[in-house]
Amino acid sequence: MGSRLLAAVRKTNNIRLKNKMIISIVVVVFVPVLLVGSILTVSYRQNVLDQATQQTMNNVDKIKKQVTDILRMSIEISQNLQVDDRLSNLVNSRYETTFDLVKAYWDFRYFQDYVQHNKEIHNVRFYTDPPMPISNWDFLNADESVKNSEWYREALDHPSSSIAWRYIADETKGNRPFLSLIRRIDFPLYRSHGVLVIDLDQNVLNELLSQEPFDTMIFDSEGLIVAAKYPQWVGRNIDSMDFAKDLSDRPAGAYEFDYEGQLSKVVVEEVNPPYSRNGLKVVSVFTIDSIVSDANRVSRLGFTIIAASLSIALVLIYITSSFLSRRLLLLNKVLSKVSMGNLNVQSDVDGNDEIGALSKQFNHMLASIRSLMDQVRETQMQKNLLELRQRDIKLKMMASQINPHFLFNALESIRMKAFVKGEKEISNVVHLLGKLMRRSIEIGDRKITLEEELDIARCYLELQKFRFDDERLTYRLQLDPSAMKVQIPPLIVQPIVENAVVHGLEEVEESGIVMIEARVESDRVIITVEDNGCGIPEDKVREIEHSFLDMEDAEEHRIGLRNVHQRLVLTYGEEFGLKLECPPGSGTRITFAIPLGGNSHV
Repeated sequence: MGSRLLAAVRKTNNIRLKNKMIISIVVVVFVPVLLVGSILTVSYRQNVLDQATQQTMNNVDKIKKQVTDILRMSIEISQNLQVDDRLSNLVNSRYETTFDLVKAYWDFRYFQDYVQHNKEIHNVRFYTDPPMPISNWDFLNADESVKNSEWYREALDHPSSSIAWRYIADETKGNRPFLSLIRRIDFPLYRSHGVLVIDLDQNVLNELLSQEPFDTMIFDSEGLIVAAKYPQWVGRNIDSMDFAKDLSDRPAGAYEFDYEGQLSKVVVEEVNPPYSRNGLKVVSVFTIDSIVSDANRVSRLGFTIIAASLSIALVLIYITSSFLSRRLLLLNKVLSKVSMGNLNVQSDVDGNDEIGALSKQFNHMLASIRSLMDQVRETQMQKNLLELRQRDIKLKMMASQINPHFLFNALESIRMKAFVKGEKEISNVVHLLGKLMRRSIEIGDRKITLEEELDIARCYLELQKFRFDDERLTYRLQLDPSAMKVQIPPLIVQPIVENAVVHGLEEVEESGIVMIEARVESDRVIITVEDNGCGIPEDKVREIEHSFLDMEDAEEHRIGLRNVHQRLVLTYGEEFGLKLECPPGSGTRITFAIPLGGNSHV
């Protein structure tokens, strides 16, 4: 995957700068702007549609509450009449003369009172069974057409606690249809019954819908429209409308339908009055295009502005890239001459932008190259003189090597002489001194093993024991064999051991101990040099730790430790420097770590 990406990037190096800039503006600007514009347009369009849908649902819910209140009023009137003894007495009394019945009708004014005091009620009528001798506009004898009607038979087949809502004609109002409450009224005392019909005022229902912003209607369980924003729709069956064929079985909610050939939103809300065996549905319809037309117009305007802006930007990029390409071409011609070996040319590209600065730096570079070439020629002339001097220096260096060898040979002669005469201790000390001096001189800058470094430290401690005595100085080594072959810089442990002997034990008269420990922990070798001297005060410890970072500190007892610390840090990193621990009166402990693999810090 990485190689493919690298190959694709390399291919772009073959494209001209002008074309790269044009491609970049298309990829970086055109595509994101068009993508963001499309997303925002769709989001804005959907947001407008959602707001319209929510507004319609709120309006429909408001209509539902208002219709429910109207229906509840009719239900309360029917409940009152169901237990009204005056109605029961009127219907079930036996009148001797017609005048008595007419007078009873005249005295019973409660139906008219309900109509007068409730503008939502258009008419109240009652069908008696058995029939009354005579009827008026309030109390009617059901004729054959009424008895055979579906709503009348249904009312008689259901108990008086069940209410039906039907869109039926009122013969007392010229057979005009109304949304009506239909309910059977029982008179148990007389073992008779009747059917109560309460017509709702059509104008009141239409007024509820007249101010709605969208096409709104109310229809009953039979699909008949009982109220609508447009009065001419009242009485039509909803099945005659495009969207109605799948609507009758849908629960309350919002749906998308094809309404009069246009994609539309239909919001449906159910009205289920109490004590009723059927209810009504409120439907509001609006076409999606009518809602999002403004959003579409804004989107078209936005895309027009974006297209104009991007076109202008493309023209400016083309002009700018052409100008830059021409200046780079001039600089490239000068570079071509330099590549042919002509160093006496000069770039004439002006300006203070990046290309102009590059041109000036290029001219300055050529001047520097010419100056360096002059210096090289002068240096070459002096080279022959320096060779003679170097020969003399080599001869002196060879001569200087005689002195260490002479000293080693002399020490070896003294050791053999002491050994022959039985002075084994002196012989051993001279041997250790020679070994120590030889190791110190021959090491150079190469790395040595930890085992070799500890051998140097052991030689130094043996010499110090000889210098003092066994009672004043002893040493102990606790060494992990797995750490002995780790490569370390030379003369790392010996200066720390020397510091412990010279400064740590300088005031110890007897039982001075120097302990060297090397152990492996995880991926590191931990080396500790500890003495049982008097320790170092806390403020002195801080001075020594600070001196590790101070290249100018010249105090003698700090130079060795500072040198070791800085070599460790430069070789392995900051975390591998010396760690100094000096509890007051309990000696000094110096610890450092070496990576187990001996890798140098990069």
